[in-house]
Amino acid sequence: MKIGELAQRSGCKVETVRFYEREGLLEAPERNDNGYRNYSDYHLVQLNFIRHCRLLEMGLPDVRILRSLQSKSELACDEINHLIDGKIEHVKQQIEALHLLGQQLQLLRDTCNSATSVGECKILRNLKLAAEGRDCSCHPHSEAD
Repeated sequence: MKIGELAQRSGCKVETVRFYEREGLLEAPERNDNGYRNYSDYHLVQLNFIRHCRLLEMGLPDVRILRSLQSKSELACDEINHLIDGKIEHVKQQIEALHLLGQQLQLLRDTCNSATSVGECKILRNLKLAAEGRDCSCHPHSEAD
């Protein structure tokens, strides 16, 4: 199949296919006599694998590791488990950071519960205090600072 068909069947753009090929994540296809790349269903599976990893927020270095390990079926999967454990820990940290952000935004929002003018808006006042390096409702300095 040509690159356009491969891209369409995988749900990505032609430029993406070329990028993954340049990066060595997608094996280079054979070329026809006229120089066109000739992709197979094997390339489609590779591309879908890469895209699935990317949907799981794996970076290109991680995908590269996983792709290289695919051809080493005799190895223990410890490295793969370690990689995924690292991703899980990263997600947990992101969730914690987002939870904290949500709390901070709620604290900021709670400062302005009535309709006032922009000049009297306590949200803007708190943001200005923070910009001046002073305590604000969403980032009060603790005694440990």
